[in-house]
Amino acid sequence: MMPSPGRASWLGIALAMALLVAQTQANTLPSAARAEIGALLSTLATSGCRFNRNGSWYSASDARTHLQRKFDYLAGKDAIASAEQFIERAATQSSTTGRPYWVQCGGQAAEPSRVWLASQLRAMRTQLAVPK
Repeated sequence: MMPSPGRASWLGIALAMALLVAQTQANTLPSAARAEIGALLSTLATSGCRFNRNGSWYSASDARTHLQRKFDYLAGKDAIASAEQFIERAATQSSTTGRPYWVQCGGQAAEPSRVWLASQLRAMRTQLAVPK
């Protein structure tokens, strides 16, 4: 049995509204958080540090590319609402093996990426809070 023209129109309108609501809800990451995450990734890329993922060392630029992919995936699922959530959900450990990520800069000892990124985030926020 085919729906009546009025019913078909109603179903079309309901579907369009559902899609509009879903699209509106997608990518609800606040712009301030998106900017902070972008700044963190840029800071990492230009740091000259090395990034350890699953037992292998990578350049900071390669690490940025990897973390950007993870960010894009999680942001597309609305799974990140802050820079802190990005660090915890994307930049702390391998989502495949569960092994922690490490950052090693210059002659300093390697430290967990969570610690390094949180420190960079604090420094960025402090610098922005200082009146000029």
